[in-house]
Amino acid sequence: MLVVWIILGLIALLVAVVLIRTAAFRPKTAPAEAVEPIDFDRERAVSNLQALVRCKTISYVDPDLEDEAEFEKLLALLPELFPNVFESCSLTKFPDRGILFKWPGKSSASPSVMMAHYDVVPVDEEYWDKPPFAGIIEDGVLWGRGTLDTKVTFNGALTSANELIGQGFVPENDMYLAFSGQEEIGGMGAVHIVDWFEENGITPGLVVDEGGAVVTGVFPGVDTPCGLIGIAEKGMLNLKYTVSSQGGHASAPPPHTPVGILAESCRRVETNPFKAHLTAPVAKMFDTLGRHSTFLFRMIFANLWLFSGVLDLICKKSGGELNALMRTTVAFTQMEGSQAANVIPPTASIVSNIRLNPEDTVDSALAYIKKVVDNDAVEYEISQDKNPSPISETDCPAWDKVAGAVSDTWPGCLAAPYLMVQCSDSRHYGRISKHVYRFSAMDLTPEERKSIHGNNERIRTETIGRATEFYIRLMQKC
Repeated sequence: MLVVWIILGLIALLVAVVLIRTAAFRPKTAPAEAVEPIDFDRERAVSNLQALVRCKTISYVDPDLEDEAEFEKLLALLPELFPNVFESCSLTKFPDRGILFKWPGKSSASPSVMMAHYDVVPVDEEYWDKPPFAGIIEDGVLWGRGTLDTKVTFNGALTSANELIGQGFVPENDMYLAFSGQEEIGGMGAVHIVDWFEENGITPGLVVDEGGAVVTGVFPGVDTPCGLIGIAEKGMLNLKYTVSSQGGHASAPPPHTPVGILAESCRRVETNPFKAHLTAPVAKMFDTLGRHSTFLFRMIFANLWLFSGVLDLICKKSGGELNALMRTTVAFTQMEGSQAANVIPPTASIVSNIRLNPEDTVDSALAYIKKVVDNDAVEYEISQDKNPSPISETDCPAWDKVAGAVSDTWPGCLAAPYLMVQCSDSRHYGRISKHVYRFSAMDLTPEERKSIHGNNERIRTETIGRATEFYIRLMQKC
């Protein structure tokens, strides 16, 4: 009987601890500060982006498919669209379409870098409701490839600098506007710029590139808009699995064909996901946003020491973004086999796109895949690989500047760190700065987010102005 009472007492103590921690897991209060309105030419910001969208700057892995004249057309437009920038800033051009403006500040001690890319992905024009490079504006919406990814931030940074220079503003520290025209194909433009910073002993105190945005309904139990600022990026690995055979007629097949072996390999990988890891970016996101969640989710996030298994189960079942934040993910995207329905293929292959959690590496992920597949008949080939980026600091003035600009531009939104599941040029800056942040200065609906790299990409004209406002506020803090 004594043992029963001891067990009941321990259970009661556990429940009390959980409830006390949940009750204490409340939003961190901060005094509200008045935000001054930003006055600038919003119509000009829209017309500038409209002109940039009309440049068909599509990048391809095969350079023979690219139209270099369209890239030159965009660069030739810049002095016309942003005359103050060209008057006050020096311009350095790098190989592989890297361009760098230097805006001298009062000091060179802690320079900032505003990044973007001006190349875009290809389009299937027949599936668009409006021509993707006509720059059509209808009902307060600008249609076009690159409106969201990322000519909006390219335009926002340049328009903001142009406006501030025109007002006589001088930043406290040197400011660099760093752009590349090969980001979509993993080109070297941004790498050349980072090399130049390194060679000249320049350590940026702040770097801002594309990444998160102001979104709603992406965090369990939180209805308030969230301004997600990436402080790290997952890595990436494209892995090809190949099985060879003697081929032959399909009327007399062996027990296991190459396709069958690969299908079993795929099943094994999908039913044995990588282990979940609560990395620093995700832990900080949970600590920030979890405090604004419903009671049930606050109880989970306040007591992850007890409910980590529950959270892991939720992630596995739901998939999607929450699951991608917690573990290395594997998506099978391509397959190839026989050229005829009645022929066993001499070789068959499948390809998976693997996004690496910061706790994993290319080598550790490949070792895990091989262990799970457990079949010597499968051969592996890596076609592209990037390890996860370093994790940037958040308890520092650089983070406060970015988070403050987000909160000031979108009053009421919750600025929070997060782990970016895509890859960007900003990863290259991790070797020269601990303050690299990834935020696409927009508030996006689910429909708009789906149009990135998809059909009918478009942006509200109001969003264009808000993006410029964000950069003006951020530049004033730098």
